[in-house]
Amino acid sequence: MQQLDLDIYYMQRALEAAELAERDGEIPVGAVLVVNQQIICSAHNQTLTQCDPTAHAEVLLLQQAAKQLKNHRLVESTLYVTLEPCLMCVGAIIQARIKRVVFGAYDTRFGVITTQWSLLKEQNHTFDFTDGLLAEICAEKLQKFFKHKRHA
Repeated sequence: MQQLDLDIYYMQRALEAAELAERDGEIPVGAVLVVNQQIICSAHNQTLTQCDPTAHAEVLLLQQAAKQLKNHRLVESTLYVTLEPCLMCVGAIIQARIKRVVFGAYDTRFGVITTQWSLLKEQNHTFDFTDGLLAEICAEKLQKFFKHKRHA
């Protein structure tokens, strides 16, 4: 399978995780972590459910993966997430030594990968990234969620 096909497959799994968040009334962001073409774990936003402002999909995913793999360094892994990570999540991604990040929708308010890359690449660890994969689908899910919230 070609890399783009694999990326699409894994992003679709992240979208499935986002659906779980939406079902729970959370902002529909989902993530999966892949090592050697195998999904290690998945997570979705749970800030309301856990009453925890740090319970973003990416942070929960990294915590789960580190426990599962018994290593706080998740080298050689790829993180797929439906929304461009915020500064907090990028900090956790850097600390975990993630090799690559693939995200869907752009976050013009809080996303930092595309807007702050020049600063991020100066860190002691950096990662490769692919942006905008299935962006329209990921963005539409978020837009529908917030439209429904505003009219509810």
